[in-house]
Amino acid sequence: MNAATAASCLLVVGFSCFLYGGGDLLSSLLRVSVTEPSMPEPGAAPRRSPQGVPYTDLPHIVNADGLHLFCRYWEPAGPPRALVFVAHGAAEHCGPYDEIAQRLKELSLLVFAHDHVGHGQSEGDRMIIKDFQVYVRDSLQHIDLMKSRHPELPVFIVGHSMGGAISILTACERPEDFSGVVLIAPMVQMSPESVTPFKVFMAKLLNHMLPSLPLGAIDSKWISRDKKQVEAYDSDELIFRGGVRVSFGMQMMAAVARIEREIPSISWPFLLLHGDQDKLCDIRGSKTMFENASSSDKKIKVYEGGYHALHHDLPEVAESVLKEVNGWITERLPVATLQQNS
Repeated sequence: MNAATAASCLLVVGFSCFLYGGGDLLSSLLRVSVTEPSMPEPGAAPRRSPQGVPYTDLPHIVNADGLHLFCRYWEPAGPPRALVFVAHGAAEHCGPYDEIAQRLKELSLLVFAHDHVGHGQSEGDRMIIKDFQVYVRDSLQHIDLMKSRHPELPVFIVGHSMGGAISILTACERPEDFSGVVLIAPMVQMSPESVTPFKVFMAKLLNHMLPSLPLGAIDSKWISRDKKQVEAYDSDELIFRGGVRVSFGMQMMAAVARIEREIPSISWPFLLLHGDQDKLCDIRGSKTMFENASSSDKKIKVYEGGYHALHHDLPEVAESVLKEVNGWITERLPVATLQQNS
């Protein structure tokens, strides 16, 4: 084994321990993808989703790079009281947030979301992103679109996991635009043992040498304590299972570093919900954000024994999360919208 190969193995171990809570995926970590999905040639018609459905038949937006992003909208029957943008996590899509969205819709809130680039029914190479900022840029584009249709309404964000990181950075770019941010097990910091100077150096080296090296797929057993939810995750054909690549891991590291710099200046209202047994996103990040953000309107709730996807955890936990999210947003609606819908 030469030095480069040895270095690659060391980095893989570090990344897998951070992302997946253990080293039991080593047997699948050294599969290098040599072929990536290709995008349609310019001018090709019709543009289709990765599942082969024409985008003319799907709700979508087109981002600044010309890629089609599949969208979902949950519109109340009457006039909406607020806008709520939902940001999903890595490898998944916005479909699993239907229950949260439906509950918010019952409060006359207009909920909207899209599958991030390279996820779900959106275009883009799977789990490959040139810059994490693309996710933030696309989120702001979608939010601006909805604000242009409802300029009088307050805007909230709900983000989970990687979507939590996207939500934080989106709100940091335009803090005056948002009435509040709900973060469910957000990706705020990496475990200290995974970002030692040596491991960061090796990550940069491997990113230069083998950026498409897969680090293994997310272990679904850490998603939820509810076996039915784990089975649903495993059977969801829109969830990507090809593994997080080195280049993607580097972008997440860069996003976390940026969040760390932004935390002291965060002044917007936020709610943090995190399980103390989360093996995928370190709860220490949520605690750090709560303790160090300058916001005067902040709350954290820790769920004892809770896993990563609290909104899909044990039924009593999931119900508590839904009530927390609904109640927290409702309390921050402007008086005018409350009176309008009373």
